[in-house]
Amino acid sequence: MVYDWFNRTSGAADQGVADNGAPEPNPSQDGPQADPPSPSGEPVDGDAAALEWAKQAYARLKAQQDAAKQEAAKQEEAKVEQVAAPVAPLAAAVEAPTPQAPQGLSLLEQAAAQRVERQQAIAAPEPAQSPPADRPPNPTATEPELGAFDDTFTWSAEVLAAQGKRIDQVSLEEIDWLSRLRQGLEKTRQGFVTQLLENLGDDPLTPEVLDDLEGTLLRADVGVKATDQVLEALRKRLNEEVVDPSEGIRFLKEQLRGILDQPIQASAHALLAPQRDRLNVWLMVGVNGVGKTTTLGKLANLAVRSGYSCLIAAADTFRAAAVQQVQVWGDRSDVPVIANPSANADPAAVVFDAIGAAKAKGTELVLVDTAGRLQTKHNLMEELAKVRRIIDRLAPDAVVESLLVLDASQGQNGLRQAMAFAKAAGLTGVVLTKLDGSARGGVALAVASEAGLPIRFVGAGEGIRDLRPFNSFEFVEALLGG
Repeated sequence: MVYDWFNRTSGAADQGVADNGAPEPNPSQDGPQADPPSPSGEPVDGDAAALEWAKQAYARLKAQQDAAKQEAAKQEEAKVEQVAAPVAPLAAAVEAPTPQAPQGLSLLEQAAAQRVERQQAIAAPEPAQSPPADRPPNPTATEPELGAFDDTFTWSAEVLAAQGKRIDQVSLEEIDWLSRLRQGLEKTRQGFVTQLLENLGDDPLTPEVLDDLEGTLLRADVGVKATDQVLEALRKRLNEEVVDPSEGIRFLKEQLRGILDQPIQASAHALLAPQRDRLNVWLMVGVNGVGKTTTLGKLANLAVRSGYSCLIAAADTFRAAAVQQVQVWGDRSDVPVIANPSANADPAAVVFDAIGAAKAKGTELVLVDTAGRLQTKHNLMEELAKVRRIIDRLAPDAVVESLLVLDASQGQNGLRQAMAFAKAAGLTGVVLTKLDGSARGGVALAVASEAGLPIRFVGAGEGIRDLRPFNSFEFVEALLGG
């Protein structure tokens, strides 16, 4: 069942059908509905009500999963019966000869002829093919499994409830992602929250405590501007009333969410989503080693799982084995990859072919993998401009996004990259990766406050599902309340 991550909605929820296609359990059979936590994150009726709410959500998801397994078992039995029945022999497919460029032409004419042949091959409709019966399932495409009813599940359920979700709207996809995000921010949280609690103690906040908090925020790479903004708000609050530690943490969360949301609100798009029935082109840019290609592969999977048609342009033509790496990611999600096998091919030519293929097939999203480059290299930045000109010329009505991929472990170095690329490449957003391998997750706040760029996606692991649209509430809760 499709779950549209770009809009955080499920078509099944509106139709009374479970995400996995199983019938929706009757809420009346699960017992009385408990009040969910309030939007501030505090339960309405205390911890007992929040725990009861999580138990009911778990029972509902468990019923869905059991029903899905039973349905899968029935389908498997039906397949076995079909295999046992006699089948007609398949006709052998005749491989068409590879077209050759006309002889006796100049090099430019031969290149033009080859380009026309590639365009025709790309634009031609692909025949429907059934996968071989003995083909093993793709391990990256397995559905998330419901784990034990533990602290991770209850925390994830409470975060969803605090955002206004009803029990019948809680999906296993979201529970699975929140557990991954919480685990990904573990290193940052261990250092940040431990120092925070030591500074706050059990007594009301004092100016001395705020001085210690300043050092804690800076060590987490929150950035000078964001730190000053948070401390100024806290000092103003202290001048008005006595603030106890629990209220101080709640107020701190509120300030951090405000910093992260400011550039997002300025962009007028709460979530970056491809527009339906229209060509969208997303350029992935950044320096070498930040995970652009991996991020692109995860985005392709996310788009397909959310119901979009997608295509990848392998425009990183300089790095060894880059095209092969993109092809692997495309195969994992059954997303076609447009590439030029020639050594050191022109990236703009690859994008040219990809745009032509997307327009011919009605593809909604084209993801462009670009070569890693330093923001100080003028010629490489000009190459990005050339790619953008090709897109504007071939698809003037396309929605174009330029996303900078940042490695969270680089901290302030990543921030400097963001600010330099923002000036040179016309960035529209940031993808923050490798949160699971860094204790500097606070750099997200520095990117938002100092570079003024909206964070659009976050990656918290190496798996194909470990990248999702950014949500400031969930990020701050995982950072401070995990």
